[in-house]
Amino acid sequence: MGIAGISFVALLFGIGAPAPAHAAVAAETRFVLDTLSFLIHGFLIFWMAAGFSMLEAGMVRTKSVSTILLKNITLFSIAGIAFYLTGFNLMHTGVEGGFMGTIGPWVRDDAAALAGDYSAGFSSSSNWFFQMLFAATTASIISGALAERIKLLPFFAFIVVLTAFLYPIQGAWGWGGGWLTGIGFKDFAGSTHVHSVAGWAALSGAIILGARRGKFDADGNDRIIPASSLPLATLGTMILWMGWFGFNGGSLGAVASAADIITVSNVYVNTTMASAGGIVTAVILMQIKTRKVDLATVLNGGLAGLVSITAGPDTPTVGQAILIGSVGAVVMIVSTWALLKFKIDDVVGAIPVHLSCGIWGTLAVPLTDPATSFLAQLIGIAAIAAFMLLTSALAWLVIKATMGLRLSQAEEAIGIDKVETGTLAYPEFGTKAYYDKS
Repeated sequence: MGIAGISFVALLFGIGAPAPAHAAVAAETRFVLDTLSFLIHGFLIFWMAAGFSMLEAGMVRTKSVSTILLKNITLFSIAGIAFYLTGFNLMHTGVEGGFMGTIGPWVRDDAAALAGDYSAGFSSSSNWFFQMLFAATTASIISGALAERIKLLPFFAFIVVLTAFLYPIQGAWGWGGGWLTGIGFKDFAGSTHVHSVAGWAALSGAIILGARRGKFDADGNDRIIPASSLPLATLGTMILWMGWFGFNGGSLGAVASAADIITVSNVYVNTTMASAGGIVTAVILMQIKTRKVDLATVLNGGLAGLVSITAGPDTPTVGQAILIGSVGAVVMIVSTWALLKFKIDDVVGAIPVHLSCGIWGTLAVPLTDPATSFLAQLIGIAAIAAFMLLTSALAWLVIKATMGLRLSQAEEAIGIDKVETGTLAYPEFGTKAYYDKS
């Protein structure tokens, strides 16, 4: 395995005597360990793609499952190519306190490390891999909100715009050394840069696209449209919870000292407990309001806690993490009711979970991190909101004018799987899936 590999295993599993908090580590060993951190945490984030696929497949109707699965695996691939061609450099190359980096494909460069200079800290490929997965995750969030009525190719066209330009530009402001970094804005793992960004894009898309036919009656009352598989949605949520350890834990970017690995451990615990707080709070609120505990709401309560802690999982105590997740569940439930009041149809609850809780989580950072300014957080949220609302709405409108966005009434009635893929996920229910107009 080698010394570096043994050291990494020791750090992960606690083998051997604990090192002093700031013990010196050989430069090459640090380079290896921090590179492995990006790669291994990246594996977990990749697993979130399966989580989104299962969650969304469970929440849509039977006649839409095949298409939602196709969307998830394809959008991930589109995001990878787009981030390679333009996204990474726009976000991370030559930003220097400004608004964006350079345009052009990413080029791996480890010549210095191969020559014995380890000052870069980690391999360039590991960094690109980790950053690309965040872009793909942002795209995945949007898929479920607009499910069952948006055409396939227009959706993919928007994903190209999002991952090649919109996500990288705003990401450069805070994560690429841009102007938000200069004012002290903190978003540890993406409550705003990932989750709210996706939420703003999904909100503008949902408004422009319109609700599914039959979702609201003539008086504007919400009609419940049953999900195809709550077991699948539950599995997807738990996969996402697991993937979040990579999302939050890997964002420190380092594991090569006792101080680093203690921080990563704290992040894991806070991530877990924020989700636990969100789930328990959702259960309690549903029991108080309806005397019935809705599983879908509880699943989103867990995700709400995860999104809420993502902006600052490194500084809260365990109790504070639980409270942050609990408030996130309240924010999610209130936001869900607000969307229904304004007749905005979000199939999986992506906007309440990712947008609303992303805002709350970013604003909550100064409550546990005195080094962070509430004003800086507010400026970052407002700037990214304005940018994403304007640019994503413009992109949706241009796509609508040139390609069209949604299925016809007849196509929506027989189901998007029949129209877009010709393949049913559950062929034994084919007749019902094709002709159910609910």
